[in-house]
Amino acid sequence: MNERRQLMNLAYRLLGSLADAEDVVQEAYARWYAMSAQQRDAIASPGAWLTTVTSRLCLTLLSSARVRRETYVGEWIPEPLPEPTSLDPADRVTLDESVNMAFLVVLESMTPAERVAFILHDVFRYPFAEVAEIVGRSPAACRQLASSARRRIRDSQAPATPAARQAQIIREFKQAWEAQDIEALVGLLDPDATVVADSGGLVSAVLGPIEGAERIARSMLKFAGKLRELTIVERTVNGQPGLVAQQDGVTVTVYAFEVVGDRIKHIWGVRNPGKLRPWFRDNVS
Repeated sequence: MNERRQLMNLAYRLLGSLADAEDVVQEAYARWYAMSAQQRDAIASPGAWLTTVTSRLCLTLLSSARVRRETYVGEWIPEPLPEPTSLDPADRVTLDESVNMAFLVVLESMTPAERVAFILHDVFRYPFAEVAEIVGRSPAACRQLASSARRRIRDSQAPATPAARQAQIIREFKQAWEAQDIEALVGLLDPDATVVADSGGLVSAVLGPIEGAERIARSMLKFAGKLRELTIVERTVNGQPGLVAQQDGVTVTVYAFEVVGDRIKHIWGVRNPGKLRPWFRDNVS
């Protein structure tokens, strides 16, 4: 069981869903305990065995997820993570640059094999010989998969804005939103900024991306006007400054941001209640 946290970290990065990661890790352990004691004793490295099984389960799930998401209502966004204050330590996902929302969104554009090869090698430092056994391809092919994934990451990444500056910009955005100051909101947004909302069809949300600073600002004000007693709270989302919208003390939307320079380039708003389970304890004090 000492391997559980490592497996959760791996599965979340591979799947972009805490719920799916929990299910996959549970299935890996179920397969471990389904073996006889003699079979388990014959495995030299239980951790390596569990990692291989978890990775292969994730690869299968990623392949089927592409089919399932064709029927998903609206945009699909990776599940946002709060600061891991109240979770069991074994279930905590380490919040680093490989789980920020912009990074996870790029991972979603990769093929399942690219994603698995890249995460295993570049994030978890597995040699390509071991990656090849997991993915079922040659080490050379896995090297190519990881290289292709690396290019996608490199092409999509903007120069990093210091965390303190990001937090300041998000705070100013929150204040402008609460003041319904459309000019201030527009000034904080990149002219070509994009907002994407994920409701899963379970709650109201714009189904497609919203593009352009002024359109986004008007949309944010319209959303706040629809919900009574909406409270906006500063929170860490996937290890970076973000915002949480709460209604009557209950989280209804989690906002992740990508800040480029001094402007907000992307906003991801997760409203699907199924993706907000870890946030329901995060009530206004």
